[in-house]
Amino acid sequence: MNATDRTPADLLCSALAADPGRPLVTFYDDATGERVELSVATFANWVAKTANLLQDELSVEPGDRVTLLLPAHWQTAVWLLACASVGVIADVGGAPSAADVVVSGPEPESLEAARACSGPRVALALRPLGGRFPQPPEGFADYAVEVPGQGDRFVPYAPVDPEEPALIVAGREFSGAEVVERARAEAPDLGLTGPGSRILSGLPYDTWEGLNAGLYAPLATGGSVVLCRHLDRLGADALDKRVESERVTAISR
Repeated sequence: MNATDRTPADLLCSALAADPGRPLVTFYDDATGERVELSVATFANWVAKTANLLQDELSVEPGDRVTLLLPAHWQTAVWLLACASVGVIADVGGAPSAADVVVSGPEPESLEAARACSGPRVALALRPLGGRFPQPPEGFADYAVEVPGQGDRFVPYAPVDPEEPALIVAGREFSGAEVVERARAEAPDLGLTGPGSRILSGLPYDTWEGLNAGLYAPLATGGSVVLCRHLDRLGADALDKRVESERVTAISR
C-alpha cells in the first residue's frame, strides 16, 4: 500500500490500482452455508454504489453520523468503506437516536432499535448474494433495492479530511488517519506481513480488534480476509479444511 494513504478509502483505491482481480473479502456464514468471495474490484464497486446512495439519496454530508446495527458481514465491510469514502462517521452499534442515518440488519431487535433514528433508515436483509427482503420492514428503505441503480464511480462532493472523526466503535472515536495508522501498526501482531497474507477472522465487528482483523489490517497491508460469521458452529476438522482450502496464513478468533 502507498505510504501516502491517509484514510480507509485511500487504502481501497490503492488496492484497486495495484491488483483489482485479487480476492479481498471472502465471507462465510456457518449458520446458512453461504460463501461469497469478493475481489478488490467487486468490493470497490459495492462501496462506490453505497457511497453514492449515502451522498445523493440519503443526503449525508461530511461529519454526519451513520449508525450501523450490523454483524460482521461483507455488506457491513462495504458500508464501513462507503462511510469513509463520503467522510461521514461510521458509528458501529451506536445509539440510533443520535444518528443522521441508521442502517440495520434484519433482526427484529435491531429494526426496533433503529426506529429511534429520526432520519433515513436503511435495512439489510443479509441474504445470500445481497438478496432483497421478501417484504421490506415498514419505515425502512431496502438496501438491496436501492443500491443496484447507483453509479459505479464515486466522487465525494468535498474532499475527505483524514483528521476528522471517521469511526466510533465500543465508545472510542478514531479519525481516518488513526484507523490507517493503527491498522498498519497492529497488522504484524495479527500475522499480516504484506501482500499475500490471508487472515481468517471469526471476531464480531463490535470492537476495534474485530474490525481491524476483519477488514482494516488486511486492507492496509495488501492482504485479504476470510470473514466468518457463526464460526462457533464449525467443527475443528472443518475449520482445518477451510484454513487449508482458503490458504489462510493467520487466524484471529
